[in-house]
Amino acid sequence: MFNSLFDQVDSIIARDPAARNRLEVITCYQGLHAVWLHRISHFLWNLGLKWIARVLSMLSRFITGIEIHPGAKIGRRVFLDHGLGIVIGETTDIGDDCTIYQGVTLGGTSLYKGVKRHPTLGKGVVVSAGAKVLGGFTVGDGARIGSNAVVLKEIPAGATAVGIPARILHPDLPQSAESKTKEYFSAYGVTPNVDDPVSMALKGLIDATIMQEAKIAQLEKALSKLSNTPTETSADSDTKRDLDAIKEWLKE
Repeated sequence: MFNSLFDQVDSIIARDPAARNRLEVITCYQGLHAVWLHRISHFLWNLGLKWIARVLSMLSRFITGIEIHPGAKIGRRVFLDHGLGIVIGETTDIGDDCTIYQGVTLGGTSLYKGVKRHPTLGKGVVVSAGAKVLGGFTVGDGARIGSNAVVLKEIPAGATAVGIPARILHPDLPQSAESKTKEYFSAYGVTPNVDDPVSMALKGLIDATIMQEAKIAQLEKALSKLSNTPTETSADSDTKRDLDAIKEWLKE
């Protein structure tokens, strides 16, 4: 039992640079306290002592600011970082080594009893602050959910979901030796070398428009030489300048 306890504490120290030692984590991390109290309430829930389990979960909510239904299943080394405002529904399944930040809701959209209403998180999933994962689908192993994203459908393993409603990205993960080990961790689900698909599409359209404007200017110049008439390029220059300004704004 103590080995399992210290295993969870050590996993928090590995993922949080603010954690200095085991004593600090055990006494000061409300996310850890919420998980421990949930394990007791979940045990009582499975014994059929559902009212007592709910009372204990409400006590845990009052102490920690984290609401976990006693029926939810939580794996090993799950880290509720900061934790305040996290809500985890009854039929939620959370895999090992997941990290969930403050303000996250793992909720259900179905009103039918006895069905899978809440999400299943695979191993090593990171759910960033304020994200809402709603429904009885699966979030694949190693997936990342961006801050304030609203996820309404399944996420493949290793992908990143951002936006409202969430769009699926396939990140170009670091290829260092560190990234291939279990110790690699992406805080708040931040993934390098990845961009929002809508932003990328807009940049592509702007680049294509600039190229077309340049080709049109070349054609007009060639035609003016043939007809010996001056070319009016001021409008083209203004258009190119506006497009360049928009492109710089998107980069910011």
